[in-house]
Order: sequence, then structure tokens, then C-alpha cells
Amino acid sequence: MKEIKLIEVKEGILSENDNKAETLRDELKKSKTFLLNLMSSPGSGKTSLILKTIDVLKDEFRIGVIEADIDSMVDAVSVTNHGAKAVQLKTGGFCHLDASMVEEGLQAINYERYDLLIIENVGNLVCPAEFDTGAVKKAMILSVPEGDDKPLKYPLMFSVCDVLVLNKVDYMELSDFDFQAMKNRVYKLNPEIKIIEVSCRTGQGIDEWGEWLRQEIKSFSCITLD
Repeated sequence: MKEIKLIEVKEGILSENDNKAETLRDELKKSKTFLLNLMSSPGSGKTSLILKTIDVLKDEFRIGVIEADIDSMVDAVSVTNHGAKAVQLKTGGFCHLDASMVEEGLQAINYERYDLLIIENVGNLVCPAEFDTGAVKKAMILSVPEGDDKPLKYPLMFSVCDVLVLNKVDYMELSDFDFQAMKNRVYKLNPEIKIIEVSCRTGQGIDEWGEWLRQEIKSFSCITLD
């Protein structure tokens, strides 16, 4: 039997994407534009958190949003109505953003004009974790109604993020969500991750989230190029 050649397609795609992402990060350093990749499952509160973030930081930073969705402009409209600039990336079936898609969004929004750009990635806990978008930091949202077992089911997402925002904590007493079990599972995967408890409905924890982001933006702006 003749030898069959095996081609690792996914490995090649990821390698090419990683190179593109590094190039984007270098460009962002030059313009001192902090790019945050915000990920979560559908309905966890990404848009709600973005709107709260705009409220908290709009007087300090120039903020824009890159929205991604399979086939909708609903979230981009919400952000625009809230007073921030937004561009919509319609992925047309893709369940994630990659660096090339983000590059298109950065060019469309004229990224050099902003101090903070937030990517609202496609609602998904699998594919977005695998693709480097060129972001400076990665954040994810887990909402209380989703359950405390998500780190067991989607370990990569929790492993790659710098911060976990636990949203809808005002529902904690109405659920069987085991906060300590969730924390133990997350820290086992990622000992360095920061966990911030918030409620976009009541405003609980939003100031802490804003302060974390504020300090990250300021630290990034102080980076000197070689």
C-alpha cells in the first residue's frame, strides 16, 4: 500500500493566524490602542457589560467596539445608541473571529483614534478560545444561570483568559450555583486568572471591573517600543 501523506490543516491555519495576530499587536503598540477580546456563550451579558464599561470609562478613554455576529447587527446598534462608535463583522456562519477578520474591523473603525477597543466575539465557548485575535488581553463572561460546571466542559476557554467576569451574581441565591466549586475548577486550570463578580442589572462589581480595565490600559500605554 502506498504511503498516504497527512496534512495537518488546522495546525497550519492556527500558525498562520498566530503570525497575523502578533503583527496586529505590534501595530496596536505603536498607536497605544488597547484591544480587549471579550468572549462568552450567548446570553451571558457581553453587550450589557460593554455598555456598562462605556458608562464607567467614557470620560477617560476614547472607546470603540468591534461587534461580531453570524447574521445580525442588533448589538452594534445598541452600542451606537449608547454613544460609542461600533463596526459590525458579519461572520456568515463562522463561530469565531480570527486575526484577519479583526484586522478588517480595526481598519474599518480607524483603530489609531481609540484608547480602548473591545471585540465582542461570537457567542461560543469553544472556537473563540482557539484563535488569537491580536488582542492585548482576553476576557470571558460566565453567567450564574449557566452553571458552575462550565470550566469542566470548556477548559480551554478558562485556561487562555486573563480575567473571568462572573455575571448575574444577583441570581446566586435563587440558584444552586456553587461559587467555591467554580473558583476551584477555574484556578486549577488557570492559577493566574482574575475573577470579578458583577451584576450588569444592579451595577454590583462594575466599578471593580472598570478599575481592572483602567489599570491594564494605563500599563499598556506605558509600553515602550524596542
